Amino acid sequence: MYGSSNTPPGPFPPSGGGLPIRNGILLFVGFLLVVFGTSFLALYVDWLWFVQVGFDGVFRTILTTKLALGTVAALVCFGLVYPNLKVVAAHPKDRLYVMLEGEQSLQLKLVLDQYLGPVVIALAAVIALMSGFKASTEWEHVLRFMNATEFGRVDPQLGKDLGFYVFELPFVHYIQGWLLGTLMLVLVLSVGAYMAMGGIVLAPTGPQLSPVVCRHLGLLVGGLFLVLAWGYHLEIYDTLFTKTGVVTGATYTDIYARIPAYRLLTVVAVVAAAAIAYGGFKGEWKVPAVTAGIVMLVSFLGVSVLPGLLQKYRVVPNEILVEGTYIQRNIEATRIGFGLDQISAEPFPANESLTGELLAKNKATIENVRLWDHKPLLSTYRQLQQIRTYYDFVDVDNDRYIVDGDIRQIMLSPRELSYANLPGGTNWINEHLTYTHGYGVAVGPVNRISPEGLPEFLVQDIPPASSTPSLQVTRPEIYYGELANDYVFVGTMAKEFDYPEGDKNRYATYRGEGGVSMDGVLRKLAIAAYFQTTKILFSSDISSDSRVMYHRNIQDRVSMVAPYLSWDADPYMIVTEEGRLVWMLDGYTTTDHLPYGEPLGRMGNYIRNSVKAVVDAYDGSINLYIVDPNDPLLATYAKAFEGVFEPLSAMSDDLRSHMRYPQDLFSIQAHMLQQYHMLEPQIFYNSEDLWAIPRQGDKTMKPYYTIMRLPGEAQEEFILLLPYTPARRDNMTAWLAARSDGEHYGKLVVYLFPKQKLIYGPRQIEARIDQDADISEQLTLWSQMGSSVIRGTLLVIPIEDSLLYIEPLYLAAERGSLPELRRVIVSYGNKMVMEANLELALARIFGDGGGGLEDVSRVQTLSGQSVGLHDASPQELAKKAQLVFESARKAARDGDWSGYGERINELESLLNHMAQPE
Repeated sequence: MYGSSNTPPGPFPPSGGGLPIRNGILLFVGFLLVVFGTSFLALYVDWLWFVQVGFDGVFRTILTTKLALGTVAALVCFGLVYPNLKVVAAHPKDRLYVMLEGEQSLQLKLVLDQYLGPVVIALAAVIALMSGFKASTEWEHVLRFMNATEFGRVDPQLGKDLGFYVFELPFVHYIQGWLLGTLMLVLVLSVGAYMAMGGIVLAPTGPQLSPVVCRHLGLLVGGLFLVLAWGYHLEIYDTLFTKTGVVTGATYTDIYARIPAYRLLTVVAVVAAAAIAYGGFKGEWKVPAVTAGIVMLVSFLGVSVLPGLLQKYRVVPNEILVEGTYIQRNIEATRIGFGLDQISAEPFPANESLTGELLAKNKATIENVRLWDHKPLLSTYRQLQQIRTYYDFVDVDNDRYIVDGDIRQIMLSPRELSYANLPGGTNWINEHLTYTHGYGVAVGPVNRISPEGLPEFLVQDIPPASSTPSLQVTRPEIYYGELANDYVFVGTMAKEFDYPEGDKNRYATYRGEGGVSMDGVLRKLAIAAYFQTTKILFSSDISSDSRVMYHRNIQDRVSMVAPYLSWDADPYMIVTEEGRLVWMLDGYTTTDHLPYGEPLGRMGNYIRNSVKAVVDAYDGSINLYIVDPNDPLLATYAKAFEGVFEPLSAMSDDLRSHMRYPQDLFSIQAHMLQQYHMLEPQIFYNSEDLWAIPRQGDKTMKPYYTIMRLPGEAQEEFILLLPYTPARRDNMTAWLAARSDGEHYGKLVVYLFPKQKLIYGPRQIEARIDQDADISEQLTLWSQMGSSVIRGTLLVIPIEDSLLYIEPLYLAAERGSLPELRRVIVSYGNKMVMEANLELALARIFGDGGGGLEDVSRVQTLSGQSVGLHDASPQELAKKAQLVFESARKAARDGDWSGYGERINELESLLNHMAQPE
């Protein structure tokens, strides 16, 4: 009869009703296609990018390693999961059927007979696939393991080369952890399935297991204990870079308690594995249970209790006596890990013998004292040189150039494009076709100021106008920079904005090789799908001659081609001799597996600045140069990625002259040197000579670049330096310098002050400034008249065998802030002065010095003309004094008491100079 059915009622579908399951399989397959399709699309777009930048070998190496590792892991996982689940599925299900009645039991049997086998295969395949995906992310461990390089040093306890701990042990640890996790998953799935099918019954007298289940679970648990034994053996090596005692590394308690315990645990766990497997076959659980209990007992007593007792009653009462050897190991390893063992130490007398003649002898140092701090200068650059709202200055960097035949320290800031304030709004055409790049740089000397207290420029405006032949920008476009801008198309039919020119805009067509070519329908489809917009497909402006630029952030680019390196947070731009703009970035190799090395946060206990990356701002080309060929980590990566790194000799002399020691690395080394300059274990243990990095206000002092002549050297160099004070004291005890020029690049020197004399530290100089009646009165006056006083970084400048302290002062209105450099404070010995510029301040302290300062002392007239203070005639000085006086009267009439005070101070300086006898 129509609509009738002979199918008995029940909760299970008939044997032929497999449509829901088939639909489920189709949905799962569809899901996999979507996931894999998205992954393949991303791979293809990345492949195009890697080919364009010339690093397709990196892409192939990483991809093939991922595929190989994922495939092996998936096959091994499937080989572990499927046979075990198949054994479980083959177990008799009589108890399960008995729980149901009549037809339901029969239908369940039919369903299990038809679908259980495929379900087991599918489940094992899904688990294997997931395991393979997860394992593929560990590709770096595999490459480091396969290309391991010896350090040429062995650890002092177990006698293994350090390369074993850095390259091999992490990979072996991963394999052990992966195997342990997979076996535990198989065990959980097997126990759950056995319980569901009646193979394990929870009775009041305890679990009841069939002989088949006993044998199966006995083998699984025995395998788990074998893997645990392997883990206990690896723990022996881990004690060399974990901290359980007074320092990182194996200390007295580790060596005489924990390491023996781990060795015993390894043996006991192997015996337990055999006993558990044997007990499973015999159906006897007493011996396996006792053996497993012994493992837990030995672990508890040997790893926790006995080491604690030994530490409390043997080590703590005699800590320095019993731990001295291990403290020494920690000192040596940490100094090696952070490169502190390469720092040379020299005495610095800190005399007060500086004269005008010596200042003139160190003219380059005086001319390159950094009076402009980064933060106020960046704010000033934005207001003076931003030109349009859609430009921005992200950072300002220190470098040195030859200007008019002399080495000059400069501050350089690129003018990048920011989409936040585009004219016409942020629409797709503006963001991706029209506004594609930043333009030019602002460059100025670190110490030159205009009469208004604003920075002078060597390169400024749009197009870039240069006041010196050595800084000519011929390719000012910035397509690749620090801002994380989105993808753009160049070489299109649309007008590409180049730069503003008055009320009009100048347009240009990109002529470089940057970006991926849009030649071909497949590429266009892939790019449109990747960026998820149909505008790319239907835009008539994009042709086969167009190119798409993506991964335009320079740190993103170098991380793509060298993801195994850590990259410095402060890339800096260079103007090459050809006038191109290029970025230089510092790359670091790091690890936390150096035995006995003290770690620093997440960074680890080993770091080397082994790579310099150069990225062209116009075409995005990337070059990686080897700076430290003796670094075993970099040697390992160079073997894994052949042809990626170039020797430093391949870098042009022009670029090499702009290499600078990185501030990030220097800060890390300076931090570690506070404690690890102490080489004697007892002094180290008692922190008898602990150093500290000075504080200025509520912030720790940062290292700063300067140009100076180191003691005993013949000429000035580009130096990165930082002073030290004793811990909990404010006087200075040393200063650390890093060299950046020529063959001396990368060398560090710490200069030690005599301990029997007082050398003022930065906080003491700051206190003296606050206590100076004239200076504090002027600062108070400025602060009360609608202006805020910004105190710049206090610079400690070593000159000859003496120290000069220099602090710039900036004034900024409370609203519409434009920081202006208005005063410079100089302290030397017991003298302290504040003047309108550095030269006047030095002249007040040191006088003419027999004409020694005449070459370096230059001031700006109110008309902007640069006039030598000592070359000016009495009439010129009188005229300047009159102009300053009139300016002061005008400031008083306008109620500008801040400006009035500045002019009176300037007038006082002029009158003091005019009153000096000739």
